[in-house]
Amino acid sequence: MVDPSYAPGVRVLRVPDGPTGRVDRYVADATGMSRSYVQKLISDGRLTSSGEALRANAIVGPGTELTIDVPEPIALDLEPAPEIALRVVYEDEDLLVIDKPAGLVVHPAPSHRGPTLVSELAEILGGGDPERPGIVHRLDKGTSGLLVVARSDAAHAALQAQVQGREVERVYLALAGGHLASRTGTIDAPIGRARQRHRMAVSGAASRQARTHFEVLEALPRETYLQARLETGRTHQIRAHFAAIGHPLSGDTTYGGADRYGLGRQFLHAHRLAFDHPETGERLSYESPLPADLATALDAARAE
Repeated sequence: MVDPSYAPGVRVLRVPDGPTGRVDRYVADATGMSRSYVQKLISDGRLTSSGEALRANAIVGPGTELTIDVPEPIALDLEPAPEIALRVVYEDEDLLVIDKPAGLVVHPAPSHRGPTLVSELAEILGGGDPERPGIVHRLDKGTSGLLVVARSDAAHAALQAQVQGREVERVYLALAGGHLASRTGTIDAPIGRARQRHRMAVSGAASRQARTHFEVLEALPRETYLQARLETGRTHQIRAHFAAIGHPLSGDTTYGGADRYGLGRQFLHAHRLAFDHPETGERLSYESPLPADLATALDAARAE
């Protein structure tokens, strides 16, 4: 069942009297659609005024008539892929905690073909943004481990508020190249889009504050096994931060890491996740052990 906010068809809005602002924000507030979905409608030319397509940052004044053309939702493949071992760690009427395997993309993208976490969960979740139902935070395709998915708009808003308020604990296990100078520390460096496609960089374009805390668990012959805790949650944050200090993650060839153990992905696992339940307020905490490929690589790194 699709949330009525996203029901397909053409609808007309007239901006009421009062303060003016960006059109994407106004439409999201007025319709209940997520701002990211409104921005996609805009990029597809589906939000117009007097027949003219609008930009997301266009300022709309009182009396402006807006026409929104919401397309039919894209049918998602709900047949589970046999190679995907998607484990539900916890489930209730408000949320799911998922242990995501490496290799599974979280949500659809033009560059990706095949199953995604969204397509695997679409039938369970129902409603919400047709493109990103319930997604509160993301893990990269090559990163395994825990993430929480909301099952209602209220739970989604409450969980996102916790993420933005830095109240969600997200702890990762990682294997970094070389030996770090200290056993504990904080990497405090802004991250933005790099010139190379699919990469982020410290002090890149439109950089945003990013902070990662780490603790060394084991100093190995050629690598360091560590725990990293996110204070912020930027795209590729842990990967970009450790590459920036000269210790890219093992297997992360995108950021200069050596793949000595044939992983074919970065050694990065979302090990612990804790948050307050959006309805009861109870603090929930979950842990996921290293998957087999990372455990095997860690044993090999210890033996070198």
